[in-house]
Amino acid sequence: MIRNIINLGDAAAYCDFGPEVNQEINKNVIKYFRNIKDRNIRGITNITPSYNKLIISFDLSVTKFTEVKKLIENLEIEEKDENLKKMIEIPICCDEGFRVDHKRLENLLKIKFEEILDIFFHKEYFCYMTGFIAGMPFLGDLNEQLRAKRLETPRVKVPKGSIGLTEQFCNIYTYESPGGWNIIGRTPLDIFDKKNQDFPALINPGDKVKFKKISKDEYDRFKK
Repeated sequence: MIRNIINLGDAAAYCDFGPEVNQEINKNVIKYFRNIKDRNIRGITNITPSYNKLIISFDLSVTKFTEVKKLIENLEIEEKDENLKKMIEIPICCDEGFRVDHKRLENLLKIKFEEILDIFFHKEYFCYMTGFIAGMPFLGDLNEQLRAKRLETPRVKVPKGSIGLTEQFCNIYTYESPGGWNIIGRTPLDIFDKKNQDFPALINPGDKVKFKKISKDEYDRFKK
């Protein structure tokens, strides 16, 4: 399942699962991530999964790359992640003021915004990874009709809760931050709660997400 394991700097191993971005490869990444994490292996300080890669950081005073590489190559993978996956419904308001890039998307995609939303809401999305900012989920695979490039000039501030589209993914901004994705709406939910030390992220790799359209009034009631 892992195609190659190489050194990444002085104290990390780079595990390559292949060049493609698809659910089959990503599920293998997640399996390794969860199995290594659950074993609390001495010397491993951090494990970072992405679409098709896994970076394992380690303490050089405790272990070294050859030992980590051998451990990963001989790891017995337990099929235990099925019960950890969730289907999560995310409410999203796409009314005026929240659908920041609807005109841009209409021009790029050559379809009306209502049709864009109709396509968007009739699909389940798979969480490939979280990152960029804490807990931000990268959700694929966006319908090919909705795939658009990033903004040429990223915004300095994108409001917390904004839902953006770029290429084959959509994401949810867990904090106000810079960003260049095409914004179609906003959710009132807190996707990442740093006060919850055990389970800060609402959406994790391997989870599935379904979006539900809500009105501005419903958005305001959620916020209260």
